[in-house]
Amino acid sequence: MLKNLTIEGTAKLLKDKKISAFEIANSYIKEIKESKKLNCFITISEEVAFDAAKKTDARISENKKIGLLDGVPLAYKDLFCTNNILTTASSKILSNFTPTYESTVTANCKSQGAVVLGKLNCDEFAMGSTNKTSFYGPVINPWKSSDKDDELVPGGSSGGSAAAVAADLCVASLGTDTGGSIRQPASFTGLVGLKPTYGRVSRWGTVAFASSLDQAGPISKTVEDAAILLEAISGHDNKDSTSSLKANEQFYANLNSSVKGLKIGVPKEYMSDDLPEEIQNFWNDGKKILAKNGAEIVEISLPSTSTALPAYYIIAPAEASSNLSRYDGVKYGLRVQEKNLIDMYESTRSEGFGNEVKRRIMIGTYVLSSGYYDAYYIKAQKIRSIIKNDFDSAFKNVDAIFTPATPNTAFPINREEVDPVQNYLNDIFTVPANLAGLPAISIPFGLDNSGLPIGMQLITNSFEEQMLLNIAKNLQDTLNFNVQPTQWWK
Repeated sequence: MLKNLTIEGTAKLLKDKKISAFEIANSYIKEIKESKKLNCFITISEEVAFDAAKKTDARISENKKIGLLDGVPLAYKDLFCTNNILTTASSKILSNFTPTYESTVTANCKSQGAVVLGKLNCDEFAMGSTNKTSFYGPVINPWKSSDKDDELVPGGSSGGSAAAVAADLCVASLGTDTGGSIRQPASFTGLVGLKPTYGRVSRWGTVAFASSLDQAGPISKTVEDAAILLEAISGHDNKDSTSSLKANEQFYANLNSSVKGLKIGVPKEYMSDDLPEEIQNFWNDGKKILAKNGAEIVEISLPSTSTALPAYYIIAPAEASSNLSRYDGVKYGLRVQEKNLIDMYESTRSEGFGNEVKRRIMIGTYVLSSGYYDAYYIKAQKIRSIIKNDFDSAFKNVDAIFTPATPNTAFPINREEVDPVQNYLNDIFTVPANLAGLPAISIPFGLDNSGLPIGMQLITNSFEEQMLLNIAKNLQDTLNFNVQPTQWWK
């Protein structure tokens, strides 16, 4: 098995003709089949992968132009529609849905020569932060605590996307981030997770959760790989009305690790006695590293931070209740036959959706209903504007913001769920960037006393991904975090 390949490393191996793309793809497919215990993959697209790999090998042998991702084994969160490949959103209601079209994001990867290994398990319709709400069962984190043998959550909703990269079942992956669903699982699995600016990456062909918040992005082993993937998937798309008109950028070519002269903000509202000491210590270490490398650390205020989570859990379910109304058993997906149309609607949606999805649909429908729309939904949107204004004010004085990525490390899958709101608190540090539409990245900082990864987060102003990646690279190069989980699952 090829160990711990990066996109950069794969490209070099292929360029030097030390190995073929077909051999790389075959090695990864074999590894995926031997690692089913982790439950990362819903669908393995073996034939599609081999066909793409053979085309890469032909281009290389004929000295033709090579794409950014040529021959690189990737896998996609099962929210991205893929032509003739099952796309389920990890839900029973779409368990028989095979699209006849390709999402813009995956089409962009295909045009750059990516080898698609398959579709990755996630929380149902991206609703969750544990990957336990999937119809196909939970994904298991490749990391284990050094003092307990419990199987751990990989985070969510892009849990399969993170676990697959951490377990070396693909070189990198794509996930989606609505309230932290790329950054939180990246933090739980010791990886780099990047949420781009809202509009930087097209949403067309991606199963919608909350349309004003959803954004696709990379999960990778290095900042360099994140830059390559972002460059490949971003750009204007006429099929997405929210897609930015900004020209695409060469994020990888323009990478540098200098932070000299930059002002890095640390929000005082994120400092809490409830934050675990180990996370607080790594946060302090990060401030010292940035200061030593030439940045100025500035305390800032984001006064509306405490309102972000409640606002998010009104806006996101409201948009979900609207988006998920299309799943009715009429046009596609699951259909439960009944004696009349209304009963068919009710039975299909009752059987097709899991409990968490039903919970959020009901919350969303309630806050949009007559008499409650102004009291809840409109008020939440006003709070969202205030949160965006807080960030705008902060970015007048600083270039980036540095915070923890999560309030905890990975926890046991079998942890009893007394109150679903406790799981929602996993997103407390990540949600504000989604509400404001800002780019943010989680990078691994080290291990806690139980040997589990801890990530830290950087946030920059809209469309400042290059600066975001540069600062992240500075931290990455200084920290040199290079620890992988032991392969206990094999």
